Amino acid sequence: MGGSDLDNIEISQIFRALGDENRLYILRLLNKGELCGCELLVSLDIGQSTLSHHMKILGEAGLINCKRVGKWCRYSLNETGWEKAKSEIMKITKSLGDE
Repeated sequence: MGGSDLDNIEISQIFRALGDENRLYILRLLNKGELCGCELLVSLDIGQSTLSHHMKILGEAGLINCKRVGKWCRYSLNETGWEKAKSEIMKITKSLGDE
């Protein structure tokens, strides 16, 4: 597979990441700009370990960036990951229309 094509495992990771209401809310918050994990915790009704779990899934899907600052992480959207995800979704929906 060449170029920016993602394999089925990578595509399924994206859909898994997008398939949870807390992760969608996190992505909406990050769409406004970079945030610290502590800032995300204030906005969500979840604990630190649950936030870490969600951020791991979003990171594995390539949708967010994480940069460690002291004991906290600062998170932002991964523009390259989002472009790849959008491209693959467009391919899937285009092929559905071809049937």
